[in-house]
Amino acid sequence: MQNEEGLNSSENSKIQNPKSKFDPITLEIFWRRLVSIVDEADASVARTAFSSLLRDAHDYTCMFTDSRGQELVQGTFCTPGQAGAMALGVKAMINSIPLDDYRPGDVYIVNDPWLLAGHLNDVCVLSPIFYKDRPIAFTACVFHHSDIGGRVSSDNREVYEEGLFIPPLKLYDAGVLNESVLNMIRWNVRTPEEVTGDIRSQVAANHVCSQKIIEMLEDEGLESLDDLADEIIDRTEKSMREAISKIPDGMYPYEGNIEGAGKRSDITIKLTVNVNGSDIHIDFDGTSSQVDWGGNVVYNFTYAYVFMAIKSAFDPDIPINEGAIRPVKMTAPEGCVVNCKFPAAVAARMQIGHFMTEMVFKALAKATPDNIIAESGGTPAQTNIFYGKRHNGKSWLTMIIRGGGLGASSRMDGHHCAIFPANGANTPVEIFESDTPLIVAERSLVCDSGGPGKMRGGLGRKMVIRVPDDEFAPRPPISIAVQAGRFRYPPQGLFGAKAGAKAQFMINDQSGDPSGLTLCQPGDVVHFQSAGGGGYGNPLERDPQAVEKDVFNGYASIERARQDYGVVIDPVTLKVNIEETRKLRAEREQS
Repeated sequence: MQNEEGLNSSENSKIQNPKSKFDPITLEIFWRRLVSIVDEADASVARTAFSSLLRDAHDYTCMFTDSRGQELVQGTFCTPGQAGAMALGVKAMINSIPLDDYRPGDVYIVNDPWLLAGHLNDVCVLSPIFYKDRPIAFTACVFHHSDIGGRVSSDNREVYEEGLFIPPLKLYDAGVLNESVLNMIRWNVRTPEEVTGDIRSQVAANHVCSQKIIEMLEDEGLESLDDLADEIIDRTEKSMREAISKIPDGMYPYEGNIEGAGKRSDITIKLTVNVNGSDIHIDFDGTSSQVDWGGNVVYNFTYAYVFMAIKSAFDPDIPINEGAIRPVKMTAPEGCVVNCKFPAAVAARMQIGHFMTEMVFKALAKATPDNIIAESGGTPAQTNIFYGKRHNGKSWLTMIIRGGGLGASSRMDGHHCAIFPANGANTPVEIFESDTPLIVAERSLVCDSGGPGKMRGGLGRKMVIRVPDDEFAPRPPISIAVQAGRFRYPPQGLFGAKAGAKAQFMINDQSGDPSGLTLCQPGDVVHFQSAGGGGYGNPLERDPQAVEKDVFNGYASIERARQDYGVVIDPVTLKVNIEETRKLRAEREQS
């Protein structure tokens, strides 16, 4: 996410560059205008997209680069996995074509997972921006399309099973639509009107960005963006390096396990964060090899969430662009699970890739304890794809993402129902029910699911869905693809805190298999529960008044308040008994 403090917010950016062509005030005005341009393109998506995954869950990212493909600005509410991968992939794509070969009105489309954001559903649309007959910038957006064809399941063994693979193609050639490309896409997906409508929304977002940049150049009398880009990127790099240099030099290792899908074996992640002055290098030597299911992660996607951790821990207020990326290097053995080789299955790459942020946090826990959070129940995002046919035989498909409890920090409790680190939004019940024939019977917070600590982890969420069985019931079966985690290992706390509750997946009150496809008949009831976040610090140090408030709000039970926090709550008044609490805590500390 972009910061709201502005380009000149950090102490380092106040240092004047004698070679600068822009005074600080002018530079700040230009920067804020650039951010507003990409945010206006972003807002156009919410108005024009067909899919609720885009309109409501905001699973897309808009950005633009200078003429050399260097990322300049990304949307304020972007998705880090897409944005970080785009910064690398879009630059590579732009530079693979000679600058003189681009023409006004060209629009490229691609969803190569190894080039961009890691799985086929993330489709990128890229457009050159021309000004005075010269390409002066590029604008791109990646949308997570709910449907890209293929077998929608995390237990696929190769990418060929996962849908339509689109290499870089011209969707528009000098302003003329390539109907063959659009028809190829249309005939390979289940919901062609929605998919092609979303692609046109991408083209429209790029058009908004292009027009607004041209207006800015005309208003300010600029011939190109390159000089401005150099100033912004160089200042950002200096600020990022200053932030990194505050961390003691050294090697910070971490090794952890991620549960495999369903009953599959655990995956071992080994990483070392090497801080050397203002440079930082993350190495994944020793990490497990790629797996025979869809959790494999491409290099760009891994880098995106590693970069997010470094950026968040060192200085979240620095703008995100090419300059912030330069000091952060990453290596991973080719063929390991976080740098997989084609044709590995990658559709469920978030089941492993989303963990990279918290694993880097764990490595840096001793170096920067106040700048990290405990493990989160929304890591990985709980993603569910539902599809089937209505009673009239018409196909339908939708995808929702659900958050869990955010891990606590040294300063505050974790938020409830947060999708971290993916930065998406929970799909509203009303939208889900309007998109499908399914009925949401319950959606609620789960009491006692937040990890106990001086600061409590956020609560997990329960969602119960019923397949209707009346005369308008859908034609059986309904297919549910689950891409999730935390079923075996709950989110751990930090510095003496306890773990949050584990995730659950049940069909008709029986444990389900959270991998592959689940087929549901009319009348079936599906129960999803996302995990709670880990706590931070000793639970016996939590303010008793905060525990009292948690009990009053239904976040914690009276029994767990006593058991986890040593806080005695009167069952009638729901008020804390200070004297009894003092005695109980004293006993706990002595034992």
